[in-house]
Amino acid sequence: MATKNKKMKLKTHRGAAKRFKITSTGKVLRWHSGKRHLLGTKKPRRMRKLLNKVAVSPADVKNVRLALPYGAGL
Repeated sequence: MATKNKKMKLKTHRGAAKRFKITSTGKVLRWHSGKRHLLGTKKPRRMRKLLNKVAVSPADVKNVRLALPYGAGL
């Protein structure tokens, strides 16, 4: 019986899967930083802006896609 030579499965980078989201149209989104501590000094308007997701810089999209071969894991 001959065995077929199959390609190895690609591993998803688990840290990247928790930090990035790939939309159905293919855009890569990230969350803002700065929401964990020292929140009393930050204005409500600033906190609302930090809650929104933003697109990843075009220079970094290639690296994020390599870390997430099957899209965002979570």
